Amino acid sequence: MAAAPLPAASRIVVRPPNWLGDAVLALPALAAIRAAYPRAHLTLAAPSSVAALFRENTPLRPDQVLELSPSTQAAVAALRGGRFDLGILFPNSFRSAWQFWRGGIPARWGYGTAGRGLLLTRRSARGRAASRHQSDYYRALVIGLGMACEPGLAPSVTPSLPSEHRAAALLDERRISTSARLVVLAPGAAYGQAKQWPPERMAELAARLVTELDATCIVIGATHDRGAARAIESWLREHAPAAARRVADLVGRTSLGAMVGVTAKAAVFVSNDSGGMHLAAALGRPVVAMFGPTDERATSPIGDHDVLTADVFCRPCMLRDCPIDHRCMKRITVDTVLDAVARRLTASGR
Repeated sequence: MAAAPLPAASRIVVRPPNWLGDAVLALPALAAIRAAYPRAHLTLAAPSSVAALFRENTPLRPDQVLELSPSTQAAVAALRGGRFDLGILFPNSFRSAWQFWRGGIPARWGYGTAGRGLLLTRRSARGRAASRHQSDYYRALVIGLGMACEPGLAPSVTPSLPSEHRAAALLDERRISTSARLVVLAPGAAYGQAKQWPPERMAELAARLVTELDATCIVIGATHDRGAARAIESWLREHAPAAARRVADLVGRTSLGAMVGVTAKAAVFVSNDSGGMHLAAALGRPVVAMFGPTDERATSPIGDHDVLTADVFCRPCMLRDCPIDHRCMKRITVDTVLDAVARRLTASGR
């Protein structure tokens, strides 16, 4: 059955996904909302962890980015103050729909999941079409709401001028030339430790990138990734002190905007399955990604990238912690990752 025609709306609020990687993967679907309502005032209402993404240059071009408080009462007050006539929900939670209803938004659209169907005025049929990829799940959401969304369109981000300036200042502070062969390493993963390639292997990789490929490495991540960063620093100090001088640790020391600016300068981005991986791909950087417990068919970076896996019986298990020996990640060798990075550097002329 064809979707009903889109009603007019002048003030739209969109609640994007809560996690950075999902927010990046949702960008083509979010851009479809802007295309369907080109003249509407469009607000992105997001938690602080991802709100800064939408201050960068994306096809969505929001008129306002609203950082939602973790307090439901404060979030409802902010939504009510926006006087929105249409709200579109990407998260599947009951709480997000409850906040839109309490915020006095008369039209509330989204997937009718998590027992929240009665809080929505328009529900999209759930499904991923023929694809298992998460980006197509978000496309299916807006298509089910009656909007056109081009299949196969990759997420796209370019740094804002302030983010470029922050990145340049960070690199200058650490005396890193922007003409250097920069390899950005993201050793963390928000989902759980099982997603992380062993930090000592990331450290060995950094040392060999410096000594064998004349690269300068930058380690990035959120505050919760500091444990992995400390392990890398300790390994380098003990095993490769000379190489350590060309490995800069920025973990927990950058805003999301600065991370965007630094990542945009990378010749290659090396990562676990993480939000940073999807951000790098959207910035057009070549990605070398290690996948263990998670399913690369659902969350691989979109585009021409290297996705490395080990052929073990138990993956993808989707567990946060490995109950056996973490073989899915430990069987991805430093040589394998180094070779993939070297090929990407050669292909880029760097």
